[in-house]
Amino acid sequence: MKSRDSVRVSACRSAMSLLDNASAVPLDESRHRAGAVEQSAVGVGAADGARRELTEDQLRRLVADEIVTLRAEADTLRALDGAAGSARADEVYAQAEVLAEVLAQTNDVTR
Repeated sequence: MKSRDSVRVSACRSAMSLLDNASAVPLDESRHRAGAVEQSAVGVGAADGARRELTEDQLRRLVADEIVTLRAEADTLRALDGAAGSARADEVYAQAEVLAEVLAQTNDVTR
């Protein structure tokens, strides 16, 4: 963020959202209904939903799948043959490369 590299920041933010969403557990609709204020959950995190623990391999697979998705999206945008499509394709492909770089670095660290 300090370097103002918008492609890198965007790629990292989307990956963090992807991983956060993957750990979400569907809510039990019967428990989470709007109601009277006096019946609301009290305390920090009291109304937070449960999260599932993902293994390191699952996290890596999710990021690897996102890289494949971004590269495919870039290819589709390039096929549109327009300056706007080409510029967006370059940005999407650059985001995929950022994630591939981060994934490679984490693989090196864990070995």
